[in-house]
Amino acid sequence: MKKNFRILAIVALGASLVACSTPKSGRDDATYYYSNKGAAAVAKVEPPPPAPLTNGPVGVPKIVYFDFDKYNIRAQDQRIVEAHASFLKNRPASRVVIEGHTDSRGGREYNLALGQRRSESVQRALTQLGVPAERVEAISWGIEKPASQETTEEGYQLNRRAEFSYR
Repeated sequence: MKKNFRILAIVALGASLVACSTPKSGRDDATYYYSNKGAAAVAKVEPPPPAPLTNGPVGVPKIVYFDFDKYNIRAQDQRIVEAHASFLKNRPASRVVIEGHTDSRGGREYNLALGQRRSESVQRALTQLGVPAERVEAISWGIEKPASQETTEEGYQLNRRAEFSYR
């Protein structure tokens, strides 16, 4: 008898819990009320597309090359720097990082310093052409990011460079 009473009590408790959790009708549910209030459809709002990333002046190389063990801008590369300066002056929100690189000849510290001098040389030229200094950053990669793995003069020349990287 005691066993039957326990089973009956468990069944009654379960039934009362089920009855309490079930709503009387779907219209009592708060989600139904708020989602169906007012039959007018709401137009979907799309955010505007992100502004395109500025990659610098169109049709202008983003690399200035240097002679062996030098950091002065060559005459044939001066027009590249001038085009980037004009681009930056016409876009006040644009920022650029000048990344200096070297070939693999020489020690690590020497090449880091030479890469920094190359990037600062381009930075200085940009500021002399009217670009605010706070919008131009100069860094050095030294030999860490070579453009060419070739150990020929042509390969070394590709690695002696400063690159424009727009942010």
